Amino acid sequence: MKIAVTAEQDSLKSTIDMRFGRCPYYIIFETENKKIKGHEIVKNTAGNQMRGAGITAAQFVANKNVEVIITGNIGPKAYDILSSTGIKIVTGASGNVKVAVEKYLKGELISNDQPNPGHGRGRGGKWNR
Repeated sequence: MKIAVTAEQDSLKSTIDMRFGRCPYYIIFETENKKIKGHEIVKNTAGNQMRGAGITAAQFVANKNVEVIITGNIGPKAYDILSSTGIKIVTGASGNVKVAVEKYLKGELISNDQPNPGHGRGRGGKWNR
């Protein structure tokens, strides 16, 4: 199973980035039998878009054949795209990226059934009017 985690840095020592669409990196873990077998670090090229970063990021992650996404927050459009493809979404996560995956594999993090409120208008809503 592939699990993607939003990351602040391109390292396994990174903390989870709270923003799905605007995180700098995704760390994609390959797991088997509830154990981490490997990982890939990919840059989020959608993060600098003025609008639609979450949508582009969701399409990117879906194309990587990810089955679970672990993040802090996710907007409604990205949530809809990911959930429509069957990807499980875990929000409210924080701390180290690898520890979060280990917690998920132990059943300590669960997916949720609704998105966080969207910010809209690119980078922070009211500040870009």
